Amino acid sequence: MQVPVYNMQGKEVSSLSIDEAALGGSVNAALIKQAYVRYHANQRQGSARTKNRHDVEGSTRKIYKQKGTGNARHGDRKANLFKGGGHGHHKQKTREDFRLDMPKKMRRKANRNALLAKLVDNEVRVVENWAMKSPKTSDFSEFLSSIKVDRSVLVALPMEFEAGKNAMLSARNLDSVSVCRVDQINAFSMLNARYMVISKADLEAWLKGASSQTGKEAKVSPMGRVASTESAKPSTPRGGKAPKKAPAKKASAKTSAKKTEVK
Repeated sequence: MQVPVYNMQGKEVSSLSIDEAALGGSVNAALIKQAYVRYHANQRQGSARTKNRHDVEGSTRKIYKQKGTGNARHGDRKANLFKGGGHGHHKQKTREDFRLDMPKKMRRKANRNALLAKLVDNEVRVVENWAMKSPKTSDFSEFLSSIKVDRSVLVALPMEFEAGKNAMLSARNLDSVSVCRVDQINAFSMLNARYMVISKADLEAWLKGASSQTGKEAKVSPMGRVASTESAKPSTPRGGKAPKKAPAKKASAKTSAKKTEVK
């Protein structure tokens, strides 16, 4: 698959070849949906609370006399029948857990397959680099118009802050633009926006990085693992001096006498 590469003026300057088989070959809708539901559920805090009539602030005065009015018998206005009253069966203070889990290999396959779905629909815009002289929202809006982005868009910026600083400061003022780092791309963020804009170098690094390990090697030899040293050096305290060893205990006269008797 050949994907066009644009510059910041919206002109096509080159193309990027992407292997569809490395992204799953075909769109797996069931896998993408499972990943989307998982990411969505894991964002829930589970901290929703409601108040009963005793928790609602207000007067406890009886609203009218008990008998003679023809109305139902009521005390204050904090009952659940009245507007502004408490809930009849309110949520208690127990935190609910809505988290779902997926194996690492399935998550990575879903993320790569979601990218394939956007590539098939021509919803990915690849730029040559984020060459912006100064942070300016109008310039960034013109850039999006030049690459025919007229709906919501996810802007994936480089890992180095300085490389995409001007683009981030320019894009954060637009309502339809969401910004993230390239290592934070997942199926949920991609599918929440109609388009995705990413630089050529970042997309190549993402395709060849840890997300490419969708098999057994993801567990056996994952990318980014720190190599363990053969001989671990003893840890020293903050002062820089190694701790002193405790002096050996001297044998007492009784124990030395016992040893001579045994001999």
